[in-house]
Amino acid sequence: MLINRNEYLKKLIESKHINLVKVITGIRRSGKSYLLDPLFTNHLKEAGVDEKHIIKIDLDQLKNHKYHDPYLLDEYIRSKIIDENMFYVILDEIQLVSNFESLLNGYINMSNVDIYVTGSNSRFLSSDIVTEFRGRSHQIRIYPLSFREFFEAKKLNKNDAYQQYIRYGGMPMLISLEGDQDKSNYLKNLFELTYFKDIIERNNVEKSEVLTSLTKIIASSIGSLTSARKLTNTHKSYGNKELSINTVISYLGYLVDSFLIENVNRYDVKGKRYIETLSKYYFTDIGLRNAILNYRQQEDNHIMENIVYLELVRRGYNVDVGIVEIRENDTRKQLEVDFVCNQHTKRYYVQVALNLETRDKTIQETRPFINIDDSFKKVIIVKDEILPWVTEEGILVIGIIEFLLNTDSLNL
Repeated sequence: MLINRNEYLKKLIESKHINLVKVITGIRRSGKSYLLDPLFTNHLKEAGVDEKHIIKIDLDQLKNHKYHDPYLLDEYIRSKIIDENMFYVILDEIQLVSNFESLLNGYINMSNVDIYVTGSNSRFLSSDIVTEFRGRSHQIRIYPLSFREFFEAKKLNKNDAYQQYIRYGGMPMLISLEGDQDKSNYLKNLFELTYFKDIIERNNVEKSEVLTSLTKIIASSIGSLTSARKLTNTHKSYGNKELSINTVISYLGYLVDSFLIENVNRYDVKGKRYIETLSKYYFTDIGLRNAILNYRQQEDNHIMENIVYLELVRRGYNVDVGIVEIRENDTRKQLEVDFVCNQHTKRYYVQVALNLETRDKTIQETRPFINIDDSFKKVIIVKDEILPWVTEEGILVIGIIEFLLNTDSLNL
């Protein structure tokens, strides 16, 4: 089954012939290799590129293990560059090649070589792979399937697709799995046998049980403000052994670097500054979050918030948690805006709510917006399947399925 990943493919196409190493990063099993082949290679062929000018090597295949030697790989690639026309070099699982940084640097200044790489072990999962090529690479971050991609591939009705998505998420392999037990087992195995194993090996983690405990705590508190100190105290409150804040900070860094979770900072909308004391964490895939909790704690509002966050970053927004400070009865209060979304000169304020069924709930959700004195667009995303409408204050109210399916939904 061919899954269209047009937004990522567009980014790859736009990066063609830029004199940089194109590095495809993201969580394992999210579709990095699939993006390069067949999607990108099919594009090249349809654009008239001769197959002889596409040098693709799957380095994890047994027949190509000899090319883990960088000298043999370099010799092979250069033997295929037989004329002055453009050659597209696609190397999958590049981390298997020793000293691959030096190998890749050798092609950057060749005018007729366009190079694309991906990898999926613990080192290549980390965001520091881009640091290795600072100024000489172009990173394309890939996420698991969006709800729109999942819906188009799965061919269910919208509501059934949404119910599956909020439970199992968007890892591409799930498209071919039917039974609930198969999906659950797949996600749990990914966590235990792939992601955690990578993090532990990469960082020489000695307290694997603490890493598991910490990840579960974060999974239980998505959408809640937290800090290393709060996580440490929560860990202790569960009856666990003493844990230093420095250990928690290190383990949080490992989880973020592996792309399993993302840290979202607080931003003072009126003061126009970041507040560093507390932040929020969201999972890169909601299905993975649910799996580590064994499908307990299925709170719709928290799951919605995580999914909306992921959709916003997929669309290219820089996302913060907004704080709006007001004075009430001579007391300072902080109102929260779920997401402040910036993209170039555009800004959107987004709230996520189960519904606006009562006047009190409507006042609660719109209050932060009313206290923001700029003219940027304000949006409330609700669970209900409703037609988009605009309040008297000019606030757009939209159902989450419509928001997820329409990539231009913030501009309705």
